[in-house]
Amino acid sequence: MIEVKNLTKNYGLKRAVDNISFTVNDGEILGFLGPNGAGKSTTMNILTGYLSSTQGEVKIDGIDILEEPMKAKKKIGYLPEQPPLYLDMTVMGYLNFMYDLKKCKLPRKSHLQEICNLVKITEVSGRLIRNLSKGYRQRVGLAQALVGNPDVLVLDEPTVGLDPKQIIEIRNLIKKLGKRHTLILSSHILSEVQATCDRVIIINNGVLVADDTTSNLSHKMNSDNRFTLRVDAPEKEAFKVISSIPGMVRVDSLGQKEPGSCDFVFETDEDVDVRRELFARMAERNWPILGLRSSELSLEEIFLRLTKDDSVTPMTPQKQVEVKQTVAKILGDNLQPETEQVFESAPAVEQAVSQALEQMAQGPAAPAEAAEGESAESQAPSDGADENDAPEDAGENDGGDR
Repeated sequence: MIEVKNLTKNYGLKRAVDNISFTVNDGEILGFLGPNGAGKSTTMNILTGYLSSTQGEVKIDGIDILEEPMKAKKKIGYLPEQPPLYLDMTVMGYLNFMYDLKKCKLPRKSHLQEICNLVKITEVSGRLIRNLSKGYRQRVGLAQALVGNPDVLVLDEPTVGLDPKQIIEIRNLIKKLGKRHTLILSSHILSEVQATCDRVIIINNGVLVADDTTSNLSHKMNSDNRFTLRVDAPEKEAFKVISSIPGMVRVDSLGQKEPGSCDFVFETDEDVDVRRELFARMAERNWPILGLRSSELSLEEIFLRLTKDDSVTPMTPQKQVEVKQTVAKILGDNLQPETEQVFESAPAVEQAVSQALEQMAQGPAAPAEAAEGESAESQAPSDGADENDAPEDAGENDGGDR
């Protein structure tokens, strides 16, 4: 349904989206994740036709969003983070306005009534939007995205600011909509994404760093060597025994979760199975094992691992040369020798450009030797100066000895 190929977006020298590609299948609910400033909203705005890309293409059901924007946009319903509501309108008046704006061909009354019933705003359809709660405003924003029955729904933070009950209601509604529409859902509430979405995409620094189901990502990153153990044993003694087993990399105690037992999380070397040795040592001390399971990473743990600040991929040597030539071409002579460096990453580029712009703002500096010479001339008379050249009233105005 949605096909993105080599999508790139630049804002001047700043690359917000860097050559990302992915597809969203018909009827799929896709979670689109990333930290603030990662390029997530920029990508969503390009997908919905609000922004044009620098390079690459986006197709909605085979229709290029740039070549045939009106035709492609008819297939998209968009709920931005701030719902585009007119507060002085009633709910039904606003939906009628959106119906006309989208040039919808479906039967007006029955179509709008169906949407109101679906998002549960029928009882407030005659009220002014300004008098609605945050939860109902989100529902009205979702209703406008559904006008025209689009094939694709793009929802940016649909549960932001809602209470737990409203979040559950919106979550259930999204699942229901997923049976009839293709959905892209962006949210910072990772537990909601994990509970709702069939697949997740994670973007960081404009680069696609993950594209898979949550369970597959957890399996790939976990490598089946992380376990949770519950044992009926003294905590300190059990910790020492578990840590001494060959192949153990790390052991953490989680304390007492139920009376008379303690929990541990441990990681082992890859391709090392410690379960038999663990069982033998526990049985030797008559410490019953109450539970042992492989620990899957949560979506939050996966997200944090993939978006760490120190995980920025350095530029390749070829890319460094290209960026250096581009910056030098733009800044020209203002790229001073101390700034003229090999750019290993985007922060290095930003620092170099910032230094060059500061130099441009300060203007060209005079050579050091010339400056020293001028300073000496201003402080001492020239060798051929005549004492009579001094002003006649110098003696009167000078309080010093003559």
